[in-house]
Formats: sequence, structure tokens, C-alpha cells
Amino acid sequence: MSDLDVLVVSADQGRREAVANALRAAGMRVALAEDGAQAASALSEPGIALAVVDLRLPDLDGSALRQALVPAAPAAPDALEDAERRHITHVLRHTGGNKRRAAILLGISRSTLLQKVRRYGIVIPRS
Repeated sequence: MSDLDVLVVSADQGRREAVANALRAAGMRVALAEDGAQAASALSEPGIALAVVDLRLPDLDGSALRQALVPAAPAAPDALEDAERRHITHVLRHTGGNKRRAAILLGISRSTLLQKVRRYGIVIPRS
């Protein structure tokens, strides 16, 4: 796996850093949180695809965590344009902003990609 954003949550700094280093070595981008409040804040932002949580956190409410990660009712489906915007953004991040490579991966022409980037207002910083 690569280009995956992972949140590592643990009150133990040594454990947090060890897990983070292993994930980074596997090519993943890692965010860190030391408590439930920081984890909740990080999870409210888009981009986190996976969370590694130390279940021994003193302030961890297991049922609240389950409800936050698995909503009771399925979410309403996204509009097609929202899904397309997110997918194009993800592919551009994956290619480091290289629009030619992104267009190839998306199966569209570069000019079509540029048109969609302008229409959706997508801005990807070059890495």
C-alpha cells in the first residue's frame, strides 16, 4: 500500500512512534494523535483512510468510537460531481500533481483533466 493517510492514536509516545515509523517505511503518510480528542479532531478532516487506535486509551469510549466509524444509517449517496472531484483530487495527489500521468490513470485526455480541474477548482500543491 502507498499514498494512504493513516492516523495512529496512542497515549504512549514510544508505541505511537514505533507504529508510525513502520507505516512510513511501508510508504504511508501518517498523522499522530495522543488522545481521543485529538483523534476525533483528525478524523473530522477529510483524507484519513485508516486509523490505528490503542484500545487502552484511558479516555476511549469504545461504543462512541464504533458509532463514529460506522454510522447507524447509510449516508446519502454523493452527487456524481462530488465523487468525480474527490477521485480526481486523489489521483492528482497520487501523481504528485503531474497532470499528464493523472490523465493517463483516469483514462481521459490531459485537456479534459485540465477542464475538470478548473471547473471543480482543484488545487494540488506540487510535492
